[in-house]
Amino acid sequence: MSKYDVIIKNGTIITASDIYQADIGIKDGKVVEISTAIGDDAAKVIDAKNKYVIPGGIDAHTHLDMPFGGTFSSDDFQTGSKAAAIGGTTAVIDFSVQPGGGTLADALRIWKEKAEKACIDYGFHIAITNCDDNAIKEIPEMMEEGVTSFKVYMVYDGMRVDDEAFMKILEKSAECHALVGVHCENYYVIKHLTEELLAAGKVEPKYHAVSRPAKCEGEAANRAIKLAEMTNAPLMIVHNTCEESISRIKEARDKGIKVMAETCPQYLLLSEDNYEEPDFGGSKYVMSPPLRDKKNWDYIWKQIKDGVISTVATDHCPFFLEQKRLGIDNFAKIPNGAPGIEARIPLMFTYGPKHGLSLQKVVEVTSTNPAKIYGMYPQKGTIAVGSDADIVIFDPEKKVTITKSMMHENVDYTSYEGFELEGYPVMTLSRGDIIAENGEYVGEEKRGKYIKRGIGEIM
Repeated sequence: MSKYDVIIKNGTIITASDIYQADIGIKDGKVVEISTAIGDDAAKVIDAKNKYVIPGGIDAHTHLDMPFGGTFSSDDFQTGSKAAAIGGTTAVIDFSVQPGGGTLADALRIWKEKAEKACIDYGFHIAITNCDDNAIKEIPEMMEEGVTSFKVYMVYDGMRVDDEAFMKILEKSAECHALVGVHCENYYVIKHLTEELLAAGKVEPKYHAVSRPAKCEGEAANRAIKLAEMTNAPLMIVHNTCEESISRIKEARDKGIKVMAETCPQYLLLSEDNYEEPDFGGSKYVMSPPLRDKKNWDYIWKQIKDGVISTVATDHCPFFLEQKRLGIDNFAKIPNGAPGIEARIPLMFTYGPKHGLSLQKVVEVTSTNPAKIYGMYPQKGTIAVGSDADIVIFDPEKKVTITKSMMHENVDYTSYEGFELEGYPVMTLSRGDIIAENGEYVGEEKRGKYIKRGIGEIM
């Protein structure tokens, strides 16, 4: 019997803190040795010469098989997890939504059933949509089940919570050391502007962005921060798009308030100009918060570099163009969301260094920080002895132009059509199993495991 199941040789290992050359020995799904001279005593030897060896990506913001606006996001846990694996992501944390009239336990049960098809490992945040006394009591019970983060929406009828409910959730979370994530937009501003625009006959996709201005996001972020400060609860403000919200987060962090920030590649690389695509093409980019003026790009990149923004996720929530046509006569009825789970890692490794990010910083915000913040570190998010062998072999010399035809997300477009990448994943290992190679999923079906998460760190 071989000493190792897999050896990865001759690669350049990149973690959040180091870059070095070494070999990696893997046994029973774990990294068991890192050395410059491991040898070849393995069932499988992978030569990673001239390639990066990085921790598998962790996408901490996905919506797989998500009900929204009378339909469901088009990627389920099978198709979405395969696309993720091909793109270098080995774990996701998806949002399970408390059903109408149901409990948090119902949400977890429903999403665990959905996730039985997953091909990579997964965890859940629970979105609390009905904050009654029972839901508050359930927060510590869900933590016992490995759900240590919860979500609140400040928008969307049927999902949003008011400030009183938000405060109750924060108070209980502070008591339990849970983390609350929040979607920050001002519901009443959006409602008012949407009604005005529609009354004026302004129904095209571009008015989605007009109805949800940056100041609307900034105001809500500021309000969420103040509630977190009053309750001494840690807070994660998700999918930040603009200086209006991120500047508030920076101010709060400078004061020692326990608030963290996430952004997404679309807010770093796409802009409100995309809404001008003809023939209803702008609907592809209808997401909330919306794409912003490209003047925000440099600011957001700098906040990632400076550590104000801790994680880069995707908010992956795709819909076919036919589904988007539910809003052909009313932008407010266009299902909100876009694909991105497959392209995140190569986009960040191409465009991050162009905006001053080190390779270690790219690993930090796409893998290590999500693992630390959401209670999976050091099992996930690093390459270290004892960690899961979730590893990506990344070829920095592989040049790729993104097209829909090369992508594996279950949707009929990609937001990044024509983007030129300098480097791409060529192999993905999940717990030591090779599950993706050269742009194809090669692993077993339904091999993903539920991650029972612990209490995370405040970064």
